[in-house]
Amino acid sequence: MASRVSALDATIRALGAGMGEWNDMDVAFTYPSDPNAEHDAIRDAVGMWDTSALKKTYVRGPDALAAVDYLVTRDMAKIYVGKSAYVPILKEDGHFCDDGFIYRLEDEVYLAVTSTGPATALLQDWAAGRNVSVELDESLHMISVQGPGSGAFLDAHVAMDLLGLRYCHQAKTALFGKERIISRTGYSGERGYEIFVPAEDAVELWGQLMDHGEPHGLLPVSFAGLEKVHIESGLMAYGAEATEENTPWEVDFGWAISRTKQDFRGREALFALEGKEKVKLRGLVAEHDAEVEHHAALLLDGEKVGAVTTPAFSKRLGQSQALVHVIPSAAAPGTRVALKGPTVECQATVASIPFVDPERKRLHAM
Repeated sequence: MASRVSALDATIRALGAGMGEWNDMDVAFTYPSDPNAEHDAIRDAVGMWDTSALKKTYVRGPDALAAVDYLVTRDMAKIYVGKSAYVPILKEDGHFCDDGFIYRLEDEVYLAVTSTGPATALLQDWAAGRNVSVELDESLHMISVQGPGSGAFLDAHVAMDLLGLRYCHQAKTALFGKERIISRTGYSGERGYEIFVPAEDAVELWGQLMDHGEPHGLLPVSFAGLEKVHIESGLMAYGAEATEENTPWEVDFGWAISRTKQDFRGREALFALEGKEKVKLRGLVAEHDAEVEHHAALLLDGEKVGAVTTPAFSKRLGQSQALVHVIPSAAAPGTRVALKGPTVECQATVASIPFVDPERKRLHAM
């Protein structure tokens, strides 16, 4: 049973959500609506979901920059006030143990929003005896509003030029008359925003967004709908596409590694593993008329060369798609493989990702 409870739990259940546990919190795995309609809302209009299951940790004080800089692979000195960065978080052996975004809110104040790993504990361990405080804030909630219509929708209700807010930047502004932090980030591959809200205001804000979003085609989105978007957009999920068995090199995250800063957790081991990738993250198009199975094996000339990490069927593209790990020698797009799962066997083709918007123009659009 989940021990963390979102302030939006009853509100989401009242929408008919089928709940499941993620990161020790019950979240909407399904809604009575068609997941394909939720998928369409994110791609064509506006989709909304509760992302409060992510862990929110404040890092404050003169040593705050040093704390977050040692934790992550990127050079956090380059992240100025009002900006954020996606960050891999590593074990000392150079493999993943978490990931997330770090937001620089003030000169000596950072907010780390991380996944299912031990980032908070690692920060707390580093902080011992140093001039920095590390505080997990379970009262801070997040609502994600994503899709090509999200900017115009929210811009009508804020006291700033929200359409001018660039990707990976955040600002404080009045939303429906109350001050919030709104970040131009999100897990959709589309233009989108994440709104930070105290627990006591979360239900009110959710209701306002639902009411005012209806004319814009807003739909609440479940994990079932979100997973279709996640795969189409080639978005890595920690625990699926990146695990403690993987390095950033194996999921094409070399761009998130600083080669110039002197030290970070796992640095020496990470660079020793460069060029020694056991797998590569790729897409897959299966010759099947439905979703294939998690962990289905991929075979080439009868030998296993990979496995499915996350599958979904895209009604929009008419394709059974998946994200997969394959050995480097079988990772070239166009490689034909046999897929073999517990109940589904078919031919498939390795593909480059993302499946849609390969230059990510929608994400960065102004």
